[in-house]
Amino acid sequence: MTGIAHRQIVSLMDKFLLDLDRAFSALSDPTRRAIVSRLCEGPKSVTELSEPFDLALPSLLKHVRVLEQSGLVSSEKTGRVRTCRIEPHALQATEAWIHQHIAGWEARLDRLETHIDRMKRN
Repeated sequence: MTGIAHRQIVSLMDKFLLDLDRAFSALSDPTRRAIVSRLCEGPKSVTELSEPFDLALPSLLKHVRVLEQSGLVSSEKTGRVRTCRIEPHALQATEAWIHQHIAGWEARLDRLETHIDRMKRN
């Protein structure tokens, strides 16, 4: 592998990890998780998003901005209406990361179970 290719791979990994950090940070807030859940049903205007929350519109918009900065949500304004939608690729990246770690833990637990079974037989 050339030095250039190695640097490109490291750069891509750094970007991937930074994107994950932003996504998990954004999802650490229950209001933002609820917003993402609602947007998984389909695009919604900010007014529609605000309906179940006891928040002032500026507060809700701050949550939307954090979600946009994380890449989980995008929005567009048409006239006076801002419509938000989920960005599936960002959720897929976090899902892939979680599944990778689940698979690792399942493999460890399987090895532990095999070891315990061996010890019981002996």
